[in-house]
Amino acid sequence: MVEEKNPSIPGVIAYFTVSDTKAATAFYEKAFGATLKDRRELPDGRSMHVHVEINGGAMFFNDPFPEHGAPDAPAKNVTLHVVVDDADQRWKRATEAGAEIAVPLEVAFWGDKYGQVKDPFGVTWGIVGPA
Repeated sequence: MVEEKNPSIPGVIAYFTVSDTKAATAFYEKAFGATLKDRRELPDGRSMHVHVEINGGAMFFNDPFPEHGAPDAPAKNVTLHVVVDDADQRWKRATEAGAEIAVPLEVAFWGDKYGQVKDPFGVTWGIVGPA
């Protein structure tokens, strides 16, 4: 793991709370090929910041901190999208890792393959690729 001090990261970064950052990190590595970039832990063992890279993009998450307004509640009205060259392979990897199918992967009306899965932490993922 490489800790970077104030790295410049382009774009908008998803940052959310999961029930268990260590389990989530392991799941994201298995399901989406995540690479752990940084983890900041408190003495009580909770992670206040985890930075992983998936498909070339950054994603941040933390353990619940209800005392600071970050309760253990699944994300609502947000879908993280992974746009890839081989949606079938990525779909298989995610579902075999334990992601639950929310919208089956199929050719959508706009012409791409598209489907949604929900991870064990309540986060919805869209997998998109050419048909």
